[in-house]
Amino acid sequence: MSERLPPGTHIGYAHLQVRDLGRSLAFYRDLLGFREIGREGSAMWLSATGSLPPVLALTERRDARPRPPRTTGLYHIAIRLPTRRDLARVFRRLLEHGWPFQGFSDHGVSEALYLPDPDGNGLELYRDRPRAQWPWRQGRLAMVTKPLDVEDLLREATPEPWDGLPEGTDIGHIHLHVADLEAAEAFYGGILGLEVTQRDYPGARFFAAGGYHHHVGTNTWAGRGAPPPPPDAVGLRAFTLVVPDEAAWVGIRERAQAAGLRVREGSGVLFLEDPSANRLWVTLAHRFVPEEPEDSR
Repeated sequence: MSERLPPGTHIGYAHLQVRDLGRSLAFYRDLLGFREIGREGSAMWLSATGSLPPVLALTERRDARPRPPRTTGLYHIAIRLPTRRDLARVFRRLLEHGWPFQGFSDHGVSEALYLPDPDGNGLELYRDRPRAQWPWRQGRLAMVTKPLDVEDLLREATPEPWDGLPEGTDIGHIHLHVADLEAAEAFYGGILGLEVTQRDYPGARFFAAGGYHHHVGTNTWAGRGAPPPPPDAVGLRAFTLVVPDEAAWVGIRERAQAAGLRVREGSGVLFLEDPSANRLWVTLAHRFVPEEPEDSR
C-alpha cells in the first residue's frame, strides 16, 4: 500500500495541443472568458485573472488531426467555477452564443455541463456542492449521474454585464481514457498515492487526495486495450499534479523508480506517463512547467 497524498494535492493546469490557436482563443478567451498570461511561439497560457499560475496552456500544431476515437487520451478537462451563480452565468453566456452542449448532469457532489472545444476536446464546466451535502453510501462517497435541472440553474444567472471568468476558476479534475483500469489503479493509486473514491461506475474508476470526490477519473469507454493517440492528434499534451510538500513528491519519485518506470526529473518536476501513455508532470508548486525536452520523451 502506498502512502496517501496529503490534503492540498490538486490539479495544476492542463496543456492542450490545438490545430488553430486563433480559433481556440476565440473560444477560450473571447467566449468562455479566460485571460491571456503570455505567449511564446506557438504556445499560450491562460488563467481567469491573466496572472500566474496558469489554468490552461495551448500549443498550436497546424497539421494536427482529430484524435482517433478508439484511443486513450483526454475524455474531458473539468473547469471548476467557484459558485453556482458563476456556473449559471457561464452557462447563459454559452447558450446565448449558440455553443453546443453534449449533456447536463447532477452528480450529487456537483452540477456539471459538458461541451466540446473547437477541436472536439471534451470539457466539463462544474461547481461543487458543499462537502456536507455530498452523498454517501455504506461509508463511501457515492457520486451519481442524474439529470440536471437546467432551468433552476439558469435562474441563478444574474444580469450584470459579462466580464470574464471569476477569480478562483481552476481545473478541478482530469478525466482520461485508459487501456486498463487495473493498470490505471496501480499507477494513480499505487505509484502516485491517490485514493480510489469510486468503483461502481461501469468501466470507470476515480481517484483523489484529501477526501475530494476525484482529481483524476479514468475509463475504458474507448475500448479495453486501446492504443495511445498519434502525436500529431489534437488533445491533451500533459497535465500537472501539484503536491504540497517535498516528502510527498519524493515518495512518488521513489515508488515510480522502484516500479521500474521511466522517470525524468527537472527542478521540482517529475515527468511521468501512466500505463496508457497519458503524460503528467508532478510539481511542488502550481506554476508553469517548461515542456520535457523532445529527446527525453
